[in-house]
Amino acid sequence: MSGEQGDAALDAAPNAAADGAGAAADTPAPRTTYRHGDLRGALLAAGIEMARRGGPDAVVLREATRQAGVTPNAAYRHFADRQALLRAVSDAAQGLAADAMEAEVARAAAASGVNTADAARRMLRAVGTGYLAFARDEPGLFRAAFSVPDHLANSMDAAKAGTAGRTPFQILSAALDAWAAAGILPPARRANAELYAWSAVHGLGMLVIDGPLRGLSAELVDGATVRVLDMVERGL
Repeated sequence: MSGEQGDAALDAAPNAAADGAGAAADTPAPRTTYRHGDLRGALLAAGIEMARRGGPDAVVLREATRQAGVTPNAAYRHFADRQALLRAVSDAAQGLAADAMEAEVARAAAASGVNTADAARRMLRAVGTGYLAFARDEPGLFRAAFSVPDHLANSMDAAKAGTAGRTPFQILSAALDAWAAAGILPPARRANAELYAWSAVHGLGMLVIDGPLRGLSAELVDGATVRVLDMVERGL
């Protein structure tokens, strides 16, 4: 049975589960690999690892339950179907991207001097550099991060935040606010600047991991990263 067929069968299971509840009571509980009360976390962790290895298409709810060591019906308390698990994986992947961006921003801040404009420029470049580094280091998770249809209004949801509490969109917004505060970005051009910067950098990331640029050497990709970030700075 394919992963999709397996999930389809899993999606149809709740009614059958109710009918077979008595029989299930006589069946020894399977070995579990999660702490009591953290089944959702165990299923999500399994989904993240599947996405890391094979992108969003590899995320299968039945396989997540197998890895967690529970019966498929147990998953319904937390994820109604594969799409629900994939959405949670997508959010978590954005949080991991945020962590990579925050790490790069911290390095840039440590290297910045007292000049406010210079620090703001370094911050924005660090945001783009961290985002693209995540794409290259974790292509499966990068694909999964935006694999579920979503709205811009949800880009600041807490579920998409990294360990520092900010989402990728919020990190980018803060860097652009710093540009505006330093006088680099005129107030009239600040509105929606996230859309233009994000589009350029995300496009390069996708071309590098899935498009015609995926065969380029690391040196050429590094060069393309610098040039695209230069273009973003000039375009803003």
